Parts: sequence; C-alpha cells; structure tokens
Amino acid sequence: MRRRRRSVAGRAGFAAVFLCVCAAWLAGCHGREGYAPYEMPESFDETRDYEITFWAKNDTNKTQTEIYEQAIAGFETLYPNITVDLRLYTDYGRIYNDVITNIATDTTPNVCITYPDHIATYLTGSDNVVCLDELAADQDYGFGGGKVRFDGPSYDELIPDFLDECRIGGRLYALPYMRSTEACYVNKTYVEALGYTLPDVLTWDFVWEVSEAAMAQDADGNYALNGQKVMLPFIYKSTDNMMIQMLRQKGAGYSTDDGQTLLFNDTTAALLEEIARHTETGAFSTFKVSGYPANFLNAGQCVFAVDSTAGATWMGTDAPLLDISADKLVRFETAVLPVPQFDTAHPQMISQGPSVCVFNKKDPQEVMASWLFAQYLLTNEVQIAYAQTEGYVPVTYKALNSGAYQEYLAAGGWDNGLHYDVKIRAAKLLLDHVDDTFVTPVFAGSASLRDAAGQLVENTVKSVRRGQTAEQLDIEAMYGETASLYRLDQLGAQRGGMPAGGEELGRLPRTSVILLASLAAVWALILLYAVVRLAKRKRNRR
Repeated sequence: MRRRRRSVAGRAGFAAVFLCVCAAWLAGCHGREGYAPYEMPESFDETRDYEITFWAKNDTNKTQTEIYEQAIAGFETLYPNITVDLRLYTDYGRIYNDVITNIATDTTPNVCITYPDHIATYLTGSDNVVCLDELAADQDYGFGGGKVRFDGPSYDELIPDFLDECRIGGRLYALPYMRSTEACYVNKTYVEALGYTLPDVLTWDFVWEVSEAAMAQDADGNYALNGQKVMLPFIYKSTDNMMIQMLRQKGAGYSTDDGQTLLFNDTTAALLEEIARHTETGAFSTFKVSGYPANFLNAGQCVFAVDSTAGATWMGTDAPLLDISADKLVRFETAVLPVPQFDTAHPQMISQGPSVCVFNKKDPQEVMASWLFAQYLLTNEVQIAYAQTEGYVPVTYKALNSGAYQEYLAAGGWDNGLHYDVKIRAAKLLLDHVDDTFVTPVFAGSASLRDAAGQLVENTVKSVRRGQTAEQLDIEAMYGETASLYRLDQLGAQRGGMPAGGEELGRLPRTSVILLASLAAVWALILLYAVVRLAKRKRNRR
C-alpha cells in the first residue's frame, strides 16, 4: 500500500512538473510582458560598443544587396562603435512571419524594412515598435540634428505624403524608405495591330475590350495577334491592389479608419462577376494562377501587364533583368501607363513601398544606435543609389531635387542598364501622380484584410478555370469563407489602429494558440486524474 502511494505521488508529481514545463515554455514563447513606451535618453553614449541587426528585403537584384552593404559600411565608418548585421529576405511576407515569431521570444531585429500594415500587428498588445515622434524631433539626434554625423534630411525635407503613410493612430512608427505605385506595362505594338489607339490614361472598359479582341484565333488554333498557342492578354500581379484600387475608384467601401470591414459589398460582387466573365474567355489571369506577368509580356503572350513600378527592370524587350531565354523574346514597343481607371478625370493609384521601423529593446542606448542607422538610410547616398536599381522614388525632397538624381532622370534611355528607359518612365509616372495616390487605413488586422481582398480575386479566377461560369459563382459563400479564413469577423469588434490600454487586438501567433491549448489540456488531464483518484478513494472506504 505504501508503494502504491509513492507511485500515485510520483504520477501526481510528474503531472505537476509537466505543467510547470508547459507553463515555462508558454511564458518563454509568448507570455512575456510587453515593453513600456520607449523613453529617449538625454544623450547617446558613444563610449560603448553596439551590435544591431537589420532585416531587409531583396529579390535577385545583387545591386540592391551591394547598396545595403555599402550603406552599412558607410555608417560603420561614421560610427565605428556600432556594428550592423544584415539579414536578407526574398519576400516581405517572410519578414513579417519571422518578426511575429521573434516577438514571442523577444528576439526581434533592431531595424526592419516592412510595411505599416505589418507594424500595426507588431504593436498588438505591446510597444514592440518604437514611436519615433520624439526621436525625429530631437534637436541633437533627430532629423538634421546637430550631433548626427551624416548629412541627413531635415524634417521639412521628407515628403509629407510619404511620411504620413508611416503614422498609425496619429503617431509615427516608421520612416518611409522607398515609394512606388503600380503601373500598366503595355505592348503598344499589339494594341495598334488590333486597330486601337492607346490613350494617355487607360480605362477598364478599354483594357477589357482590347483583351477580348486579342483572343481571336486562326483555323489552326494559333492566336492571330502573336501566331502562338499561348495568349493571356491581361495579367495582374498583386490582386489585393487590384481590388483595393477598383473599390477606391468606384467610391465603394473597403474599411474604415478604425478597422471596420467594408470589403464584402455589392460593388465588390459586381467587380468579381466582371473579372469572372473575362476569365471565362481566357482574357484575364493573375500572377498566382499563371505566372509572372513580365515573362508573358516579353514573350509576346500578353498585352497588359500590371506590376509595381519597382518591377520595371523586368519589363520590355530590352529589360536588364529578363527572366526568359533570348529565343523566346519578342520585340515590341513598351508603354508605361497608370493602372486602368473608371474615372480618368480623377485617377486613383495606390501608394506603396517599404518603410523602416525600429524595435524596442531593454537598453534605450541600443535603440538610439538603431535609430541613427535607420535615419542614415534616408541620406542622399543611400536614397539615390537604391532608387536607381528599380522604378522606385526617393522619399525626400533633398534626394529628389539633388543634381545627381535629376541627371539620372534626364538620362533615361541612354543605355539599357542604369538608365533603362522603361524603369525611368515608371519612376516619373509616380512623380507625376503623387497627388493621385492613396493609402489604405492601417490597424491591427489590416494586413489580413488586404490579403482577403486579393484572395477574392484569386478564388474567382481559380473557380472559373475549374469550370464554373460567372453566373454560377456563389459570391456570398466566397465572402463567408474568406472572412473566416482571415478572421475578419473579429475585426468588427476591435477598436482603432492602436491598441488601447494594452488590450490584445488581432489574432495570436499560431504557436501561441497551440501552446495555450496544450496548457488547457494539461489542466484538464490533471483535473480528470484528481476526480478519478477521489472516486477510487470513496470506493475503497466502502
């Protein structure tokens, strides 16, 4: 009997130990207390050594990697006591996922290239990201500060529209790094071969009409326009931007500033039905369904390819970053135009592009070192060099108005490398339409809402390609599935773009949900064990 008691005690002890391990694991992975709002020290301690991490995004453009490395080298020359470790990603989504994971383990980077939508989620329930208002305005270490060792922009030299995009709940949580918009890259040769004259501003009706005309085939099943077996006249890369811009142009709902979801409306349904009709004929497809628009455009298999102005070096016959073999290349004249509009007198184009945020740390001096590096990325040397790699636009008047950048723009077409004509025309497109651009509201969950907007288009295209017609689409069911997938039904009950009073907004990371569920399961098993033991004792007493 004594041995049995030890056995029972051992099992109970094991359960208790297991519970403690789970609790510790949970606390280590998610349960830490959030940071208090960052308090700026009186001065930067330059007698100490600092090592900070910088997470940045780069595709396959080695020049961009070299610019990051040169920026780090230049900064470390000015601040030899600060070492910057670069970590490169090929996708903003991967940066986002890794940051979310690392928030749980308190191992976020110091400086990160990201998007305001993502930052709003990083801020959920804690001051993980530093509010930059005080730092930016400081007379010693802020924009144009007297103790800053480099020639950075003053506050007035940042383009206000781009700076405002980095505000969440009226507070500055990031610095704009580069800006772009979307462009429609057009095979002008094909448009004219079909008997059309290309307008200065495209309309959706024009694009749909020309795309349908391009589907004509000869008796052998080849497309009359290109003599090939493949023709996808209209391909859109970022379908989230497609839907968001269409709704904006229509004056229809997408979301409110405080996070109310308005996406699932009658205008959205009508737009999806239109997209479905042109998918049925083969006139429309997307990047996720068919592939990269530039590859089809350059192979003579596409008329209208919509992508970011930052993707201009992949577009056109002489593109320096061609992704297809030379034998598949078809020569044509490339036009670079704003995305299609419903009202050409009042064009609406999305403003996008990476921003830079600084993560909070226990050591305020470490944050100061991070802030100085983030600010260094706004110097002319970095801004102009990076903007020249793609159809990006610098975010400061200081860089835009510099002689070096103006000479770069003026030299468009001199060569097919640095001064590639399509790339520079893409940059000029944004410069000419800054006042026509817009941004979507930023709040905890806005990244999910953006994904949902694109998913509606993708699901529509996939459904049609599987055999459904536009009339057979169950859009209401699609709305419900998409809202559930991205948990948009939870957004309606949430308040504002900023967490108030430490309130937890948005959804927890998946790992945290699993761990919480595991902890609950352990408690349930312990309770069940206790109930069984009590029942056995009662039987033994009888």
